[in-house]
Amino acid sequence: MSESARYSLDDLLAIMARLRDPERGCPWDVKQDFASIAAYTIEEAYEVAEAIDRRDWHDLRDELGDLLLQVVFHAQMAAEQGLFDFADVAHAIGAKMVRRHPHVFGDTRYADLDEQMQAWEAIKAAERADKGEGTDPSALAGVSVGLPEWKRALKLQQRAAATGFTWPGPEPVLAKLAEELDEVRAEFAAGADPARLEDEIGDVLFVAVNLARHAGVDFSRALRHANAKFERRFRQMEQLAAADGAVFAERTLGEQEQLWQRAKQTEQETARGDATAPAIVPPRTLR
Repeated sequence: MSESARYSLDDLLAIMARLRDPERGCPWDVKQDFASIAAYTIEEAYEVAEAIDRRDWHDLRDELGDLLLQVVFHAQMAAEQGLFDFADVAHAIGAKMVRRHPHVFGDTRYADLDEQMQAWEAIKAAERADKGEGTDPSALAGVSVGLPEWKRALKLQQRAAATGFTWPGPEPVLAKLAEELDEVRAEFAAGADPARLEDEIGDVLFVAVNLARHAGVDFSRALRHANAKFERRFRQMEQLAAADGAVFAERTLGEQEQLWQRAKQTEQETARGDATAPAIVPPRTLR
């Protein structure tokens, strides 16, 4: 292909077929199966989210390509086994979107977003019934156990909320969070039994997801931001220690805390546009 030509989706499908060719393909690609590729699919989805957080649109283009490659990879393996192919995947998601949006592609009208979300869940329940998965009458039926646990907690809470079982606002959630933290403190005071602590800390995390839901905050994005903030400040502490001619790990906890406060102050001054403050270069997430 000439340098001026652009690869198309059909080209990508052909490239993957060649990579998987038992005789002329890549030994690594030929060796893979659904299970071995699944972890890469999840990783690529997170890298898409990371590029969006960094507002790096050039990198987002590349990461979306990596994620699309995962779809093509799975579809190629399925085609080899006579299960389905990429065209079937495209048809299935197209049909699903039309089916689940009767207010866009049909004459249905909803009074508000809440009514639309209730209808969305009803449509999904009907789909599960059509697939023979309708034996479970619970509103929580069909919430995948393969989701990340924070995501599954959110899904369970959303399903419960659709039945009316939800707090009316953030205040009672904050009160519940304080209650659960008190129970964690009580477990530490009682001897810190590992099983009991696991149970109580799990309750804290479940309520934290609920709080994010009531706040309209994406729990995963909030945690990614917290991770990035911690990493920036920790790296700045290491740099400050090195500038003082010391090794960070050899400082006392009190000295490390002072470095943390200095790093925090530096970051705040930089955010305010203080030209005299040393710049903090946010590290790119390591792959």
